[in-house]
Amino acid sequence: MKQHFTRWLPAIAKTRQDFSRRLPAIAEATRSKIANVPQSKAALSVAGVAAIGALAFGPTAIAAPVTGGPHAGAVAAIDLATGKKTETAVPAQTTGAHKVNQPASEKPSRDKLIPHGVEGAQSRVPLDDAQIANAKAIVKAAKETDVGERGAVIGVATSLQESKLYNLGHLGENNDHDSQGLFQQRPSSGWGSPEQITDPDYSAKAFFNALKNVGGWQQLPLTAAAQTVQVSAFPYAYAQWEEQAADIVQQLW
Repeated sequence: MKQHFTRWLPAIAKTRQDFSRRLPAIAEATRSKIANVPQSKAALSVAGVAAIGALAFGPTAIAAPVTGGPHAGAVAAIDLATGKKTETAVPAQTTGAHKVNQPASEKPSRDKLIPHGVEGAQSRVPLDDAQIANAKAIVKAAKETDVGERGAVIGVATSLQESKLYNLGHLGENNDHDSQGLFQQRPSSGWGSPEQITDPDYSAKAFFNALKNVGGWQQLPLTAAAQTVQVSAFPYAYAQWEEQAADIVQQLW
């Protein structure tokens, strides 16, 4: 599996480069769209562009210290979308290893979170309040669908790869088909309406219910379990987020 993952790295890198070149066009299209939508929807569009900025600079992002502002990819995307620098203070960020008010004895063990060990090089991105809130929604859905801690890790890792834990709306012609939400699910593929799949609770539960239909998913490597549900063009990309996903789930469970 590690050999397969390595073989995919050039394709992943090329996709990142191509996407970075398209980022100004994405921002311009989004800025035009923002001018013609209500304020609440405009805010979501800007958040979507910020997330795309993070995607363009991932997936080789490494662990970052807690900061008082968004990471470089988000800053660039917001600046391009709004046409000005963002000077408003934003919530501090974390990479998923922050402390929460939960006794250590109640947190899931690493054996439950990563029973098969991680595969290949691992990536990390800093998380803002919106991303942490979406991670909480995924963990909550994992509990309610009975996929347990391991299922939660698979869900969070999948969303880290698909949207960097941002709840993305439709980005028009720059969108990947009609993919939307935390898991980039497609209405045309039967995942639900745009309103449903941009609801974190609905989209997470849809993902976990599909995961439960994968025979023996608990024994599969994370990337294989996620790919069986997602059918991605980059099936080995999910593996790189397993360590950060485990950290997040351990803290939020």
